[in-house]
Amino acid sequence: MPDKNEIINLLEKISDLLEFKGEDQFKVSAYRNAANSIRRNEKNIKQIIEANELNKVKGIGKSIASIIYEFYKTGSSSLYYQLKKEVPENIEKLFEIRGIGPKKIRLLNSELGISSINELEQACKEGRISLLKGFGASMQKKILEEIEKIKLYEKFILLDTAEKYSNEILQKLSQLSSVSQIAITGQLRRGMEIISKLEFIILTKNADFTCSQMQNLFHCTMDEKCFKVINEFSIPVYLYYVETNEEFNSKLFFTTGSEEFISKLNLIEKVNSSAKSENEIFAKVNLPFIIPEMREKEYFSICKKELKGNSNLAFNQFNGLLHFHTTYSDGRDTLFVMLQESEKMGFKYASVCDHSKSAYYANGLNEERILFQKQEITDFTQENKLHCFQGVETDILSNGDLDYSNDFLRNIDFVIASVHSAFNMEQDKMTSRIIKAIENPNTDVLGHPTGRLLLSRPPYQVNIKKIIDACAQNQVAIEINANPHRLDLDWRLIFYAREKGCLFAINPDAHSLDEIRYIQFGIMVARKAGIQSEEVINCLDLASFKKFLSRKIKRNFNGLS
Repeated sequence: MPDKNEIINLLEKISDLLEFKGEDQFKVSAYRNAANSIRRNEKNIKQIIEANELNKVKGIGKSIASIIYEFYKTGSSSLYYQLKKEVPENIEKLFEIRGIGPKKIRLLNSELGISSINELEQACKEGRISLLKGFGASMQKKILEEIEKIKLYEKFILLDTAEKYSNEILQKLSQLSSVSQIAITGQLRRGMEIISKLEFIILTKNADFTCSQMQNLFHCTMDEKCFKVINEFSIPVYLYYVETNEEFNSKLFFTTGSEEFISKLNLIEKVNSSAKSENEIFAKVNLPFIIPEMREKEYFSICKKELKGNSNLAFNQFNGLLHFHTTYSDGRDTLFVMLQESEKMGFKYASVCDHSKSAYYANGLNEERILFQKQEITDFTQENKLHCFQGVETDILSNGDLDYSNDFLRNIDFVIASVHSAFNMEQDKMTSRIIKAIENPNTDVLGHPTGRLLLSRPPYQVNIKKIIDACAQNQVAIEINANPHRLDLDWRLIFYAREKGCLFAINPDAHSLDEIRYIQFGIMVARKAGIQSEEVINCLDLASFKKFLSRKIKRNFNGLS
């Protein structure tokens, strides 16, 4: 039977949903007042319900009473589930954010299309929320803080959060004088796009002392050479400890996984705790060393032998920083500052890709502002070693056209085409829409091809293999969007794209200086699919990149023609 708090919670949820829908305020207040009345009532609510005396409770009329009776008897509410069907699927999660109520959430949804926490977080980071009437910078900051709290209770976390947690744990473990070696293992070592647990291996020569020290660092339990950290992070954290180098290597291999990968190798009887290295373990089953990122069941489904090789991809191979935003559209840092940072990081060239004019929510650039930005780019390139290209992330409109005329696009150095609206098209229409954009001779890269937001929004309904085929046929590179909310194209689909001979662009989609580092997450998922540096256009030298940009149309890289 539902208790008092569950009844109050139901009434508040109904009130929130009604207010989000824009129902009469009197009706909205009736449910909220009923919840408050029950909250304040000192009598046993169960006894009141069983005595059929809800009508005696102030603020509870016949209609609300019937809802409570139904909920108490059945554990569900037909009104509540009907309301849920009438609003966006994930909208209720936004009601958990303190500081914004259903009215503001309704505004966010109607003005920016926001219907999930991840979408709201991304919009805050891009500075879009502060521009809305009734919000402002302080509320935007507060929303971000509240979102971070909510994320701590999620079952999975994104790669950037996993990195943050693991760095905190490694910093604490480094304080242990009895520990000589520490390694990250499990899902994070494999570079999985979402993480459900964090795992570490500790090599110690004094297990008893390490156990004592561990209790001072973490609130944890211990079981069979494993510490489990309690209530400090939003996902489970396991710390395994071993006492020899051989145990360390064996434990590292088996905990890295994945379970499906290891089971297919049939290694259990062939490997004991005497392995000197992971190379030796692979040698026992006549395989070369396989990098951790590729140790998934999908490895055994790769048909072409040349695609099975370990990825050689690393950050120091990246010559070009492609796809970042500035204060011209929805970025938080200026073009000059972003380019300066790019040069400091060792990039040889960069291409800004601010939003196009239809992206009104992101302060997209019209033709006149494009020309103004072009002059700043030209001035920078003439005065600095870093070569800057003018790019644009142009919206793919509902009919498949790009957001500027083809004649105008020919004067832009680098064009990323992305879907930012009308996500709910049926599969055939969405597929045709994107293919039309791919076939545009000005398109260089297809941005975040499936539109997914991890732990928030599923991919579009689209025939992704047809999309990949079109990219291969039209010499359009496929973006691996490295923003940890996206990591799109999914690494599982990259195998098919590689078979078709596609090129890739690994882009941070950065909206600030800090987000340039997102490239590392894109590299992780690219390595999972065995991508080689020669398949990535960011790894081309400047001359080769210019050649790529001129593969279909003649471009003037010294200014507008």
